[in-house]
Amino acid sequence: MTGHLVHTLPEGEIVWGIASLGDEVYVLRPKGLDDIEVYDAITYRLLRCLTVPNSHGFADMTVCEQYRLLYIVDPIVTCVHRLDLHGHATRWAVIDKPYGISVNAAHNVLLTCPAVRKIKEFSSYGDLLRELTLPDDVINPWHAIQLTSGRGDQMSSGQLLVCHGEADDAVHRVCRISADCGHAVHSHGGQRGSATGQYNVPRHLAVDSNEFVFVADVNNRRVTLLSPTFDHARHVVFGDKLKWRPRRLHLDTRRRRLYVADNEFKDGEICAGRVVVFSV
Repeated sequence: MTGHLVHTLPEGEIVWGIASLGDEVYVLRPKGLDDIEVYDAITYRLLRCLTVPNSHGFADMTVCEQYRLLYIVDPIVTCVHRLDLHGHATRWAVIDKPYGISVNAAHNVLLTCPAVRKIKEFSSYGDLLRELTLPDDVINPWHAIQLTSGRGDQMSSGQLLVCHGEADDAVHRVCRISADCGHAVHSHGGQRGSATGQYNVPRHLAVDSNEFVFVADVNNRRVTLLSPTFDHARHVVFGDKLKWRPRRLHLDTRRRRLYVADNEFKDGEICAGRVVVFSV
């Protein structure tokens, strides 16, 4: 079963992040003003815009349902912008260049720093709580999500889902890594390729309440769905439903809507984008 196309949001600037909260969807685009477009989650009507003040660049965005906050990654000045839903903003420094972002069950912020192969955990106020160094064979990690539940006799709480691999890397995988980041519990992928069990730059992840994992496979122009133990994989979004390449994902678990950032890569640069919505 593949994802059913529900809607496409307007084309425009590059889409660097997607999030949802309640009945609203947030789309991050670099515009200088009105960087975050806010849409109705049912009608997809544009409701309003928010500005990320003093931003220099974007890489990703996530939302904290508990505190009703948006977090935006700024890799240029190596910081995280923290916005409430009225647009009031603060920010904190990361030091190492951040890329992917997520929020865990403790409502803390997880940042993925590819160059140093680290996951950094911050409080909602920007206090650094811990740093985890990924295993040696996890090269160029892009995005990490921390799991929260236990499945049978295998307790997954605290384990990390991580996708890694840049275009020139030999290995492109999705890994399920132990809570202390000491070793990979499961992995899917390997040598770069286009077969069902392969990836070509797996850039971003989303996970549902049953720990099924959605993977944005950029250069293969598809989204792959993995079972919790990575025993089974199938493609749920194919290139014929995309105009360009998928680089960011967001899953609205309540509505079973998968939001895919479909960005154009031309002459060595990302130059345009849109959001494609699928029922999954």
